Amino acid sequence: MEDADFLWRRTVERLRREGIIRSEGVERAFLRYPRYLFVQERYKKYAHLEEPLPIPAGQTVSAPHMVAIMLELAELEEGMNVLEVGTGSGWNAALIAELVKTDVYTIERIPELVEFARENLERAGVKNVHVIPGDGSRGFPPKAPYDRIIVTAGAPKVPEPLVEQLKTGGRLIIPVGSYHFWQDLYVVEKTGEGKVRKRSWGGVAFVPLIGEHGWKE
Repeated sequence: MEDADFLWRRTVERLRREGIIRSEGVERAFLRYPRYLFVQERYKKYAHLEEPLPIPAGQTVSAPHMVAIMLELAELEEGMNVLEVGTGSGWNAALIAELVKTDVYTIERIPELVEFARENLERAGVKNVHVIPGDGSRGFPPKAPYDRIIVTAGAPKVPEPLVEQLKTGGRLIIPVGSYHFWQDLYVVEKTGEGKVRKRSWGGVAFVPLIGEHGWKE
């Protein structure tokens, strides 16, 4: 694993040099939980590359730069209550947990990925992430309201339940656009009286958000 660790550290250094990783917190999280800890054995040697990698059930784990961009846009701080929609491999949830230092809730609709993520998180020693099976487009009301909600799949529109479950002043990071992988990445901020302010970061490519308030299977 020495080669994988060396290559990963070079990737983190490059992301910092290019201004994609801007904060010490995101850099620290990336170094503590490398992507190679959250992929199947045959893909570990590719974990440092700037491309999505396959995970079970025909899904993917995002490229390092995309994960870093979303974490920086979220502006996570210690003690924040965070919901992630789309657990996948568990990597992003581990990074969030390192940043907020408190319990993180993450929802995954595919049973195979629920188990895959739980195994990865346990192996990596992450103890403050709770992987919840279910429809992430509905959010997770039992632990709402949230300071931040991060969605790692593309939705046809911003799901209302997620906005409702944000605190006033809270922030939602979500790709919105077409089913076939092309979306705009939106930062949605909840202002007073339940109003929202949206701004687009730019074009991204994510698998579709499937669910009651997402795309239908």
